[in-house]
Amino acid sequence: MDNFLILERLDRLERLLIAHKEVLTFEETCDYTGISRSYLYKLTASGNIPHSKPNGKMLFFEKAKLNAWLLQNSRKSNWEIETEALNYTFKNRRR
Repeated sequence: MDNFLILERLDRLERLLIAHKEVLTFEETCDYTGISRSYLYKLTASGNIPHSKPNGKMLFFEKAKLNAWLLQNSRKSNWEIETEALNYTFKNRRR
């Protein structure tokens, strides 16, 4: 089997394993979020991303908290805004 295919399959298996973990290491968090190592270090140093340092050295990240952090400051689509406006109009119209 070609080395490239083996590496590709191994990479896919690693991603599947990470998907089932609740707590991620620093490297796994980079892979999971797509954030670079240097930017993740900046986020942890400034306290802008939820993380744990149980022994004061290694960083760990809870996947549920990461998901909440990644999805903060969501923006509504135009369709959602129009639907809310239409519902508000029908609800508050004069009779």
